[in-house]
Amino acid sequence: MHEGHRERVRNRFLSEGLDSFEPHQILELLLFYSVPRKDTNELAHTLLERYGSLSAVFEADPADLMSVPGIGKNSAVLLTLIPSLARIYFKDKWGKKPQLNSTAKAGEYLVALFSGRLYEAFYVVCLDAQNRVNHPCLVHEGTIDQAPIYPRLIVEAALRHQAHSVILAHNHPGGSLEPSQADLNVTRKIAAALEAISIRVLDHIIVADGKYFSFADHGLI
Repeated sequence: MHEGHRERVRNRFLSEGLDSFEPHQILELLLFYSVPRKDTNELAHTLLERYGSLSAVFEADPADLMSVPGIGKNSAVLLTLIPSLARIYFKDKWGKKPQLNSTAKAGEYLVALFSGRLYEAFYVVCLDAQNRVNHPCLVHEGTIDQAPIYPRLIVEAALRHQAHSVILAHNHPGGSLEPSQADLNVTRKIAAALEAISIRVLDHIIVADGKYFSFADHGLI
């Protein structure tokens, strides 16, 4: 009975895609591949009741997931793999050297780069003379006000990746797009340090909830 149901769900996905699926049905389908010979519909409902949303299930701590009866290590790995997999997928879609020659392109690129990242991170996107990406360098993880971004690290990253100019970027997971005073202060310090070696900061972009805020567009840089 379960195998017939699973086959019907898989065939539905192949013919319709996921857009018509409810959140519990998406979870049910995923769990087919880590939970053999068991009704995963009930397990999917249990997870959604516990965590509140599909994204919260994917972002849950693996150890906490494994405390749910019926969720083993394989299921915890599968579910928590989704956010990182999405980020790598979107980054790969942009190719190796996308040209970020507008705020819109830069914002879309950085939304993709931060996709699925649960903690605050700080990137320096090193660009060549045609504004093509040489390398998106992750230079720091953690909140800026608790662990300051040292200009020396930014300068080293820009020189290492032969940057003609850079775009600074960090995210506010679950927070506001508005820049904090710490964001403004660290931007000025980094811009001054890079100016000394003739590397221009084109923008500082904040990403939150799939949206972005550009310092350049708001006259802050």
